[in-house]
Amino acid sequence: MRDLDPSMPTPPHPVSSIWLGAILAMAGAFVPFQSAQALDLREAYEAAITADARLTAARATAEAAAERLPQAKSQLLPNIAFSASRAENLLDTTRPNPLTGDKFTTTERYPSTNAVLNLRQTLFRRQQTLAVDQAEYLVDDARQTLNLEIQNTGVRLSGAYFEALLATDQLGLIEAQKISTTTGLDAARKALAGGTGTRTDVDQAQTRLDMVLAQEIEARQHVDFTRRQLQTLIGRAPDTLARLDPARLQTAAILPLSLNDLINDATSGSPDIRSLKARVEASRLEVAKASAGHYPTLDLVAQISNSQSDSVTNPFAAYYNRSIGVQFTMPIYSGGYVTSAERQAAAQLQNAQAVLDGAVLDLSLKVEREYRNVTEGASKIQAFSQATRSAGVALDSTRKSYAAGVRTLLDVLNADQELKANERNLVQARYNYITARIRLGALLGNANPVIEETNGWLR
Repeated sequence: MRDLDPSMPTPPHPVSSIWLGAILAMAGAFVPFQSAQALDLREAYEAAITADARLTAARATAEAAAERLPQAKSQLLPNIAFSASRAENLLDTTRPNPLTGDKFTTTERYPSTNAVLNLRQTLFRRQQTLAVDQAEYLVDDARQTLNLEIQNTGVRLSGAYFEALLATDQLGLIEAQKISTTTGLDAARKALAGGTGTRTDVDQAQTRLDMVLAQEIEARQHVDFTRRQLQTLIGRAPDTLARLDPARLQTAAILPLSLNDLINDATSGSPDIRSLKARVEASRLEVAKASAGHYPTLDLVAQISNSQSDSVTNPFAAYYNRSIGVQFTMPIYSGGYVTSAERQAAAQLQNAQAVLDGAVLDLSLKVEREYRNVTEGASKIQAFSQATRSAGVALDSTRKSYAAGVRTLLDVLNADQELKANERNLVQARYNYITARIRLGALLGNANPVIEETNGWLR
């Protein structure tokens, strides 16, 4: 290829400069990502797990819910209570003085003490037995809710991470296009000055450059925004990010399971569905607890008491009492409370079941959507890869035709723009594919291994 020479009779040839400038621009745009200290996806995910406020709240909720189980079990264990009291009894007596006839009052003190030790052991209380089973489901509900938030954190973090990479890549492509467009504008101006070009070529090249400059401003702002977005999730400003290595990206045989198999796996493995199933079972037990209000209760009751009393009529009296027995209670009428509680619990169960059924259907649609995003994403990567190669060949052919005087500078600029558009589409397709895989993994309850695999595609 010949270098640009305005003195030559053939049309100016900006091809070499275009490609050299584009390569330099793209290389310069990615320099920050080549740092050995670059933050990779796994490190960012671990930081988000620690820093994300929603996840912190979910952990606290799960820890609080976990206490439901020991609290419920405690109601089946013996209840022992000790009470003690001491009283000072005052007796005022008013008498006449036999010598003077005046009345006088005397106060006598009679202390008394009492100590009681009570024990109550549940023998049969259906509500309390059911409460233990219900607490286990409520704890599982909280545990699955926490797991769901962990999956969601992985999705949010991955989305923010790759959006930041995409923004930087897009900026690099725009900067490369700016250099190539600037080179074309210089060539058009030199050709016009040398008498081989036209004012139209200059104007068209200037218009293209103005458009690219506007895109660059927007792209730089988007880079800043995506970095701040990522910072919010990981709790610190990322200096550099590991970049995607297209050679490591795996798109073949990525989904060994069929769509129906994935939906079945999601239905059984999704933390959201498992959480809702636990709520349904807890609601079912709430109905049984409400019905248990019709059942009798049976308790073992034992008591030891020791009391001492000093009085006028019974000075220095002491009593020691021991008793043991069972207490049977049979509910007869509660004003309709139990029946009303049954209806309320039944309605809540119906609501929980409806929410679960709706979530299962919604999950199926989400799995299908992400399944198609992954499969179609892999196809798009292949298609845009081929389109990019074809656009590169077309640009080279156009450059040669321009050098031969067959094509115009506008044709070169159009071919270069077509190449950059395909490169941007390819970059977008790669990140869309990656994030779709992570979202699909989260729906299955397996975001962590997908994130780990994806991290291996970075360098």
